[in-house]
Amino acid sequence: MKHTIAALVDNKPGVLARISGLFSARGFNIDSLAVGETNDPTVSRMTIIVDAKDERILEQIKKQLHKLIDIITVLDLTEKEFFERELVLIKVNGQNTDNLQSAIEKFSAKVLSADEKTTIIEAVGSRAEISELLNGLKDIGISELVRTGRIAIAK
Repeated sequence: MKHTIAALVDNKPGVLARISGLFSARGFNIDSLAVGETNDPTVSRMTIIVDAKDERILEQIKKQLHKLIDIITVLDLTEKEFFERELVLIKVNGQNTDNLQSAIEKFSAKVLSADEKTTIIEAVGSRAEISELLNGLKDIGISELVRTGRIAIAK
């Protein structure tokens, strides 16, 4: 099962390495990781998406996260109501085809740049929405793709 974990941490060098080390030491792959400064520049927020089939071990990891000196708080959003979003930048071949315009309008995407060879698109949405957009653009020809990790906030 995929778990969405939010952690507030001290904004210091080495914190990310210690946290990711906890997950890798237990054999969990981090599916998505997004880190950014909060409104307090001394605090960062991490959103970690991890696939954990063993709930006991995941509980142990959360307890060990709480014990790390640089951790302020840890919250498992999985069982709560929350919003999640992801940002994607997509470079597609060509410009202004009907399929491209249709996809852009359907997903409220924005064209950042367009010339005769490529169009660069920005889209924000849930993981499912982004995946659906990418499937719609496959036929057009995606030449480059940059996708952020998911971010999440409780309702």
